[in-house]
Amino acid sequence: MVVMNNSLFQSVILLVIAIGVAGCMDSRESGVAEWMAREKSQAAPKVQPLAAPIVFVPASYTPTGAEDPFSVNKLARVFTQNTKKNNSSLIAAHADRRKEALEAYPLDSIKMVGFLQKEGRPTALLEVEQHLYQAHEGQYLGQNYGRIDKISETQLQLQEIVQDATGDWMERSATIELQE
Repeated sequence: MVVMNNSLFQSVILLVIAIGVAGCMDSRESGVAEWMAREKSQAAPKVQPLAAPIVFVPASYTPTGAEDPFSVNKLARVFTQNTKKNNSSLIAAHADRRKEALEAYPLDSIKMVGFLQKEGRPTALLEVEQHLYQAHEGQYLGQNYGRIDKISETQLQLQEIVQDATGDWMERSATIELQE
């Protein structure tokens, strides 16, 4: 009988245990790898098909007797009409008139802060740059030749004279509401 020393015996036993554990580990890993391969082969992606694209069908434009909007003749006709019909008579009345104090301010900077009846006439109290003014019907205010038409308890209505996009003078209505 062969006698082994104690440390050699322990080394051999550890080696046998290590080989056994390595064998178990290898079989576990191969089992996991097989399971993963099987699951991958069975898995199928669920992709919904895209809807077919909508086909664009261009519509043809057939002008029926209409004039080309970009023709030189049409533009020339518009400009000659505007120079002939320029409504400078609306402005002519204001050329010799003395400007009033409230005409120096733009309309959006004027606030109506009150209303009162003074000598039987409706009077609006207007605030501009922390100053109070009294305004009556027929007076002018704003930078667009605005003439006060009507004053009520809640608003002041006026007619302004402004230029449109073609350079013509025209009247437009404006309102200043009572500020609370």
